[in-house]
Amino acid sequence: MIALLVSLLRRHYFLTGIVFVIFFAHLFPHIGAKGGLLKPEITVKYVAVFIIFFNSGISIKTEDLTKAVLQIRIHLFIQCFTFIVFPCIMVVLVNMLSLSSFDGLLLQGLKVLGCMPPPVSSAVILTKAIGGNEPAAIFNSALGSFLGIFATPALILNVIGNLVDVPVYNIATQLSLTVLFPLVLGQILRKHAKLWLDRKHIPFSCIGSCILLLIIYTTFCDTFSNANIGIDFISLMSVIFLIVIIQCILLFSIFMTITQVFKLFTPPDAVAVLFCCNHKSLTLGIPIVKILFSNHPGLSVISVPLLIYHPTQILLGGLLVPTIRGWLIYNQKYRTQLSKV
Repeated sequence: MIALLVSLLRRHYFLTGIVFVIFFAHLFPHIGAKGGLLKPEITVKYVAVFIIFFNSGISIKTEDLTKAVLQIRIHLFIQCFTFIVFPCIMVVLVNMLSLSSFDGLLLQGLKVLGCMPPPVSSAVILTKAIGGNEPAAIFNSALGSFLGIFATPALILNVIGNLVDVPVYNIATQLSLTVLFPLVLGQILRKHAKLWLDRKHIPFSCIGSCILLLIIYTTFCDTFSNANIGIDFISLMSVIFLIVIIQCILLFSIFMTITQVFKLFTPPDAVAVLFCCNHKSLTLGIPIVKILFSNHPGLSVISVPLLIYHPTQILLGGLLVPTIRGWLIYNQKYRTQLSKV
């Protein structure tokens, strides 16, 4: 019995890890909350993201990364969905909800959520954990983050009407230091130590999964420690339920569209597209929201949809890892068998 339990835990260590870190965050939110013992505003925002992209840079073959840059159809699909389709979906949804008694500031927050750029890390880690097209996920996460510096404020201006200056230089510098620099550094080290890396079989995927667990822990620490967010319990539960439904529908719709309806991409490409299209950046999003709504009395409430969306996307993505990995392996075996016929 014990041996079976240990075997199950090893096989599903990531799901077990998610449950453990969320439970631990609930018990001790002060450790991983902003300003806490772990200092996530430094260790996660800079160090963890640096390690993620260094890990990707040193583990990915240079020719695979170069090939990913040329996959124009993937890039167009992800960026168009992120900055055109997603905002339009949220505007239509908000217009429908405006006919109800839904909180007006939360509706504004949903519009703002739709305008956010993709994250720089979570989509990459999930794609890597499943075995998808990691180079494409890296390229589109970086590209979307840089585009978001300009596109997100412009989109918010269009749907909300706020206009302020965004510190483009500061955000671009931060992205360069935490995304581009470690990626290039990893590629350089891989070039000079390729034989040693191939011989050692370093568990890069496991390292990425552990970092994602750290991100999940600190994210939920912030969520559990934020007791006063300025909205009543019913409104809070309503927006949580709504965001979970939105993400489930988006994940299902994107997956079916690219794998069944149009069959636009190979299975590994589809994994990268699925997570890059559906995920939104809290790291870049919150600073932009704070700048755009700095003098707005409802800033905390407007931020709520994004604060909820971020841990939800990581949690749902983590729960889907075994299922999508199984689908990917099955399809790859099926394609291999067809090629032999």
